[in-house]
Amino acid sequence: MGRIVVTGGAGFLGSHLVERLLARGDEVVALDNFITGREENLDGFRDHDGFTFIECDVARALPVDGPVDAVMHFASPASPPRYLEHPIETLDAGSLATRLTLDLASRHRCRYLLASTSEVYGDPLVHPQPEDYWGNVNPCGVRSVYDEAKRFAEALAMAYCRTYDLNVGIVRIFNTYGPRLQPADGRVVSNLLLQAMQGAPLTIYGDGTQTRSFCYVDDEVRGILALLDSEVIGPVNIGNADELTVLELAKTIVEVTGTTSEIVFNPLPADDPAQRRPDLSRAHQLLGWAPEVALIDGLRRTHTWYRAMGFAGAR
Repeated sequence: MGRIVVTGGAGFLGSHLVERLLARGDEVVALDNFITGREENLDGFRDHDGFTFIECDVARALPVDGPVDAVMHFASPASPPRYLEHPIETLDAGSLATRLTLDLASRHRCRYLLASTSEVYGDPLVHPQPEDYWGNVNPCGVRSVYDEAKRFAEALAMAYCRTYDLNVGIVRIFNTYGPRLQPADGRVVSNLLLQAMQGAPLTIYGDGTQTRSFCYVDDEVRGILALLDSEVIGPVNIGNADELTVLELAKTIVEVTGTTSEIVFNPLPADDPAQRRPDLSRAHQLLGWAPEVALIDGLRRTHTWYRAMGFAGAR
């Protein structure tokens, strides 16, 4: 048990991490400015004795007092519509906020865990993507505000590791879905699931042959905490290696929801990667971790949550 600082604690993934940390007995100090995080994500544990919430911009200051046993930096817009809407804030989260959180961990000589992303691999020329692949990223493209922010954050974290002997772990998160992923988030699972529930056409960008690998949030959180609790230095992919096309995903969502929606095709966005699949060898060998939830089961759980939340227009 420890006292753990989680930035982005009101976000989709951050709130699940906070909930799991509290459940296992840790104290948690969560920070968020609600640019993309949501207050209702905190409802299940807001009154927990071990929970403290601070509303602030972690790129400006970290008003955290008292002991700190680990720092988890998860603050950043993460879906293309959100980071394109907030490009400067996204770059600040990867640069200024990373520096402040690293300084906090350095002062307390504690474990530091950075939330990075599969986007550091860009449109990969190596498949599946291992951690030693350097990536194929357009540094001036529209997606670069997120991709390069995370690449810089990784470089800064490893500089602290080498310069100050800081205990740094980096989790490269692949596509994650599940409860608390908001329907307006703009990610492919939430887009298609809500469209199906509304009986609207399912929108696919490009011809749908681009591939992704989708990890259910419970599996993702379990892998992240395994990395937090380890002494592993540097990046580790956490995701699901079951690769499928976006068109196959759409057809699975049709099966889960029972919708009669048709599938329509729109132009492919700039710099959209053709393939994305993690090499999980490092996670298997160093953490003993592997995903367990099958895609159709995870989609059913997410569909059930969407229905329970009564999102407008969902049936």
